Formats: sequence, structure tokens, C-alpha cells
Amino acid sequence: MSKEKQSFEEMMKELENIVQKLDNEAVSLEESLDLYQRGMKLSANCDSTLKEAEKKVNELMQEEVGDKGNEETTDEYIINTSLNKSIQSSPLKTNLEESMKYSLNAGGKRIRPVILLLTLKMLNKDYQQGLNSALALEMIHTYSLIHDDLPAMDNDDYRRGKLTNHKVYGEWKAILAGDALLTKAFELVSNDTTIEDSVKVSIIKRLSKASGHLGMVGGQALDMESEGKSIRLETLESIHETKTGALLNFSVMAAVDIAQVEQNIAKNLDEFSHHLGMMFQIKDDLLDVYGDESKLGKKVGSDIVNHKSTYVSLLGKEGAEEKLNNHQYLAMNCLNQISDQYDTSELSDIVDLFYNRDH
Repeated sequence: MSKEKQSFEEMMKELENIVQKLDNEAVSLEESLDLYQRGMKLSANCDSTLKEAEKKVNELMQEEVGDKGNEETTDEYIINTSLNKSIQSSPLKTNLEESMKYSLNAGGKRIRPVILLLTLKMLNKDYQQGLNSALALEMIHTYSLIHDDLPAMDNDDYRRGKLTNHKVYGEWKAILAGDALLTKAFELVSNDTTIEDSVKVSIIKRLSKASGHLGMVGGQALDMESEGKSIRLETLESIHETKTGALLNFSVMAAVDIAQVEQNIAKNLDEFSHHLGMMFQIKDDLLDVYGDESKLGKKVGSDIVNHKSTYVSLLGKEGAEEKLNNHQYLAMNCLNQISDQYDTSELSDIVDLFYNRDH
């Protein structure tokens, strides 16, 4: 067998022998030079073999994603696979983990974690550095949905066309599943080995605020207190900037924390995330008027039946659409301001998705 046709294992074995010989002081200078040249050639061949293997693995992964049809993007596939691996069976032998996974796997486009990974990609950073934060974000979003569906709050029987968690596992277990997802989220970030400790602290601080009484939970409280009342537009915007917008802001700004970009870029992306969050909620309100129930997975017109204040009820359909258009324009303007430094095309696609989505 010629040297060029050696297997990877054979090349590594020969390379180890060369290193041992070079460590032997009895080897002559001439022989050392020959061994060194041979070692360099073997090292290059090993590197080439590894790169070729990596390429084949990536191709196989892409084929696996492709085999799933158009149901998932690559980012969604990565997130879904990682979420399933992140919650392991407990030695306590309860079905709490089953309840957690039930809601995690209940569908959805994983838009929040996808935005985090896409922002990180735009900022020229490896997605692995943001993966744990993205998973943590999706867990917190899921916990909020479990609690939101409970009889004490929205009292919903279905979400995304499936029975809600408490309808399957009971109210007390649904509450505990939500609690477990919340705490698991912070465990994932604190155990992340791909980012520095100082970055972890920044992300934990940001996630705590976004999901706590000054963010999502506070917005939910204001929303509950406003039910059945006539509220001003400013109050409605406060509800959605916190209840919906806070986690979308985290999606973008966690990537900013990891990439550690310049202040002007951070400020621009912070403003972008605000407009994105407002777009999401305004579109939600519009879809409750003219959406397709089969795609939404819930009844259309529920906001009207429940006398809930929305952008449509306060501004009318045309007024809500005008406000949606304004936030779309401002979001794109934010991206245009940094497009000379970064490829903003995928975040632009997210803006289009939010504007045109039908569910």
C-alpha cells in the first residue's frame, strides 16, 4: 500500500512513531530532517482527511434536514434537536419531564431562538455560542404559555391545535412544568462553556429582567388587570412592550452581548427589536379579526368576544394596519443603517415574515 493510500488511523500511527523518534537524541540531524518533512506531510494529509470527513457529516446533516421537507429550517432543526436533548429523565421517576417536553414540542416556528441565532450569525459569531441562550429563551417562552393557558388566567383548552398542558397533565403538574422550564433556562445559561463568565452574567441579567416583573410577567399582570376595562393606547403599548416585546428584545440583544459589538450598533439593534416586537403583536391583533382558524390553531374573534382591548379595537382595522406599516418601515430603517457593515438580509426576512405571516 502506498503512503498516499494510508488510512487515517495508519497515518496517525506513523505520525506518533515519528514524534517518538524525534524525541530520541540519538537520531542524526539528516534523519531528523527527513522525519520532520515526512511528519509535516502526514499532518497535512490528516488535516485534509478530517476536513473531508467534516464536509461529509455536514452534507449528511443537511440531507437529514432536507428529508424533513419544508417543515423546518436548519435553525429550527438545530433548536428542536437540542431542546429534546436538554431535558433528561429524572431519577425521581415522575412524569414531570414528560409534561415539560409536551409543551416544548407542541409546535411553533421557534421564532425567538431563531432570531437570536440569526442575529449572532449576522454579527459574524459562531451559532454555538448562542445555542444555550436560545434554548433558555424558548423554555421561558414555553413556560409562560403553559401558565397563560391555566384556568386562573386565559383558561384555554387548546394551543396550536393540541390540548393545553393542564388539560393533559392537570393544573398542579402544569404549574410545576412551567416552573421547571423557567429554572432549567437559567441552568442552561449558567452551565454554558462556550462563552466567558462575564458574558454569562450579562445574559442572565438581561433574561431575568426580560422575563420578570419588569418584563414579560409584569406585562401579563398589567394585561390581566386591564381585562374588561377601557384602556388607553399607551397602556396597551406598555402591555405589549413587556409581555411580548421583552423576550423578542432579548432574542436580539443576547446576541449583541455575546458578540460585544460597538455601542452604536447595539443601540440600533435594540431599537430594531422594539419595532419587531410591536409588529408581532399588532399582527396578532389583526389576525384575530381576519385570520384562518385552521392555521392559527385557535378561534378567530376571541378578543372581541372577551371584550379585550387590542390595536384593532382602539384604532380600527385600518388604523392598526397603518401602525403595523409604520413599525415595519422603522424596523427596516434600523437594519439599513448597519447594512454597510453587516449582512442584514436574514433579519430583513424576519421583518417580512412578521409583516406577512398568517398564523
